[in-house]
Amino acid sequence: MPVRIWALVIKEFLAILRDKKSRFVLIGPPLIQLLVFGYAATFDLQHIPYAVYNQDSGFASRELLGYFQGSKAFRLVANLHRDGQIAPMINQEKALLVLQIGPHFTEDLLRHQPAPVQILIDGRNSNTASLALNYVNSVLLRFDQRWARDHHWGSPPAELVIRSWFNPNLLSRWFIVPGIVALLTFVVTLLVTGLSVAREREQGTFDQLLVTPLTPAEILLGKALPGVLIGALEGAFIALVAVFWFRVPFLGSFWALALGMLLFLLAAVGIGLMISSLALTQQQGLLGVFLFLVPAIILSGFATPIANMPELVQDLTYLNPMRYILVIVRGVFLEGDGMANLWSQYWPLALLALLSMVSAAWLFRHRLQ
Repeated sequence: MPVRIWALVIKEFLAILRDKKSRFVLIGPPLIQLLVFGYAATFDLQHIPYAVYNQDSGFASRELLGYFQGSKAFRLVANLHRDGQIAPMINQEKALLVLQIGPHFTEDLLRHQPAPVQILIDGRNSNTASLALNYVNSVLLRFDQRWARDHHWGSPPAELVIRSWFNPNLLSRWFIVPGIVALLTFVVTLLVTGLSVAREREQGTFDQLLVTPLTPAEILLGKALPGVLIGALEGAFIALVAVFWFRVPFLGSFWALALGMLLFLLAAVGIGLMISSLALTQQQGLLGVFLFLVPAIILSGFATPIANMPELVQDLTYLNPMRYILVIVRGVFLEGDGMANLWSQYWPLALLALLSMVSAAWLFRHRLQ
């Protein structure tokens, strides 16, 4: 039995490697997506275009503007000279925000009076606007603290000290790249297994398999093992790139990540084989993979928190293996989790793997009749 299964596994690998399209699917898209997600998909803002309408000629306004000019997060695009120039700057998206300083800014500060500064910001993209506003607040806070110290305003009654756990510099890449390990592994595994049985039917070799000494269980296992092995190699490669290229810290247990990936791959292979068993052609299999893949990614917490979703949708995420592997991967990379910390994620993932494999076996046998 092991010899027959191993022969089928070798046959599956040869079929994948001899097909140019299959080779491209395994190598090209994962590398491209890894680079795109790693570099382009970020929540950090850099070089925020801003304009200045400074009505004050005093040194305090120049000092404040120096804080913005010295920050890598901001890029000055225009100095305005009248009110009528403000609206076109934002309407035409030449600047994300306009910093307006009143004519009595320096005078008010020297008198120990509040000196308001107006921030006009483009709110069409609410997420970008919120991030930019947080950056502006941090610059203004530094200016206030420096001014109070230099001009003997006394120490503020309360000082806010912020410490970010697990991601001290708040780099969004540290959050996104570990998720890509799970995401691309999921994509490749589903594609490999989702097309395996459909490819046999389309090429007319499926009937030949049925007349061999292989039992349906052995055929299913021979189809599943290549997906697990390819997914494991893909996941290991992406994890190494995350650590050594993108410099994401790996603080947890290797074995904790390996166990989570194994359970996740079994669940993904089961889902892929279910899709492949239902598909008559590779085109149908490919369509089925993407019909499942898109909602699975959206409901995984990869980009948006699950806690922000409606309660009914949150309940649906418990059926998604991506939900659990993202917690495992990010926990191992950033939080230093070991197996003892992740049992609450392991057992649902194991249950999903069991259910998907059993369902795939039932569908496979049903389609043989």
